[in-house]
Amino acid sequence: MTVILTNDDGIDAPGIRALLGAMNGAGILVAPSGHYSGCGHQVTTTEPIRVEKRNDREYAIGGTPADCSRLALNYLFPDTSLVLSGINSGGNMGVDVYISGTVAAIREAAFHRVPGIAISQYKKGRIPIDWNRSTALAAKVLRELIDRPYQLGFYWNVNLPYVEPNAPNPEMIFCEPCTQPLPSDFRIEGNDFYYCGNYGERKRDRGSDVDVCLSGQIAITQLRI
Repeated sequence: MTVILTNDDGIDAPGIRALLGAMNGAGILVAPSGHYSGCGHQVTTTEPIRVEKRNDREYAIGGTPADCSRLALNYLFPDTSLVLSGINSGGNMGVDVYISGTVAAIREAAFHRVPGIAISQYKKGRIPIDWNRSTALAAKVLRELIDRPYQLGFYWNVNLPYVEPNAPNPEMIFCEPCTQPLPSDFRIEGNDFYYCGNYGERKRDRGSDVDVCLSGQIAITQLRI
């Protein structure tokens, strides 16, 4: 089957290469040529979208993650059976899904009746991401989810936790998305407000994806358009 890989960190980001590794190289990259983190479900309708075909398996798109899904599913690869988005550098839990370009790409796929899975890797402070471990964890999740029967209008959102180097692999926990707001702390200098919220200290509903992931387990939520 044709599998499309996209993201919001850009086609040259390490996370999408990790996702390709989790798929054992099976997949076609249709991803933004630049960085679109936090763009939500923004789409391009008043400007041209440049498509750069790097080779038969890589297409750099001058647009948003949702643009990438639209173009892939309607023009470039209309026979697509699955869209994967990630691996995002940073979590996309709870209300993040309304802000996340990573998740928007999968939501766009759901609009077009195509299954999708978004995967994000939670970052703990300034500790670098171990992409090899993220690849292994993502492969484990994909083996669990890909063969599940597709439910029209639903899509998967996965958040991989930070794991200490010598710690055992985390468990997969199916859970509900958190409904708590993101930290809304700002530093004020004159008339300027600078966001300074601490993502790791956000409020969490017990047993929600935020609670599960920040507690060190893989959080899997099924979302619906």
